[in-house]
Amino acid sequence: FWKVGMQTLFAPVVSSLLMLFVFKLAFGQNVSQSPGGVAFTTFLAPGVVTMAILNNAFANTSSSLIIAKVQGNSVDFLMPPLSPLELTIGFLSGAVTRGILVGIVTYAAVWIMQITPFQIANLFAILYFSVVASLFMGAVGLMGGIWADKFDHMAAVQNFVIMPLTMLSGTFYPIGRLPEPFVSISHFNPFFQMIDGFRYGFFGQSDVSPWVSLGIVGLAWLAVSALAVHLLRTGYKIRN
Repeated sequence: FWKVGMQTLFAPVVSSLLMLFVFKLAFGQNVSQSPGGVAFTTFLAPGVVTMAILNNAFANTSSSLIIAKVQGNSVDFLMPPLSPLELTIGFLSGAVTRGILVGIVTYAAVWIMQITPFQIANLFAILYFSVVASLFMGAVGLMGGIWADKFDHMAAVQNFVIMPLTMLSGTFYPIGRLPEPFVSISHFNPFFQMIDGFRYGFFGQSDVSPWVSLGIVGLAWLAVSALAVHLLRTGYKIRN
């Protein structure tokens, strides 16, 4: 992804900054009904950064797999004496690298341009949820790339699975504004847990306990990673 850095690194940053600019112009500094009563754009910024991390971690593994399958060069990573676990670690390492880089550059741009004030309340929460969120989405992208036979299949996963879960995760609004039972249902959405835990790292406030989010996100990552290792071990749609 370094060879096409303008597309994979800087384009997502520009999109995130434009989104924050638009929301800031539309809503100004109106106070949201969020934990701590922070300004809306301040509340929104960590969610936008997290969304950029998630989308790019997913794109890195999914695009790597689908391009290899379409071009017929999957043999490049199947022939070396690497176990399914080692292959998974390799793909997820790439996803984390890209996701975290996009998040860092986005955060730095927001801070330098003073679009919205940033503060850090819990550095461990920021690091944990950004890294584990990247690992989770990298594993989801790995499974999607293994399953997809063409780019249309990959687009379907992104449009009908990733996008709805992201948009309904409280990225752009406090989750408490949803009516029941959607608030309770949202608590089972790992995307909500990731974003809420990441926000906790900046504000020290969250909709649910950060320890609950930490456990849910960690278990979700382990589950999808185990499934990805299983798919690579069986050679599903790769060896056969």
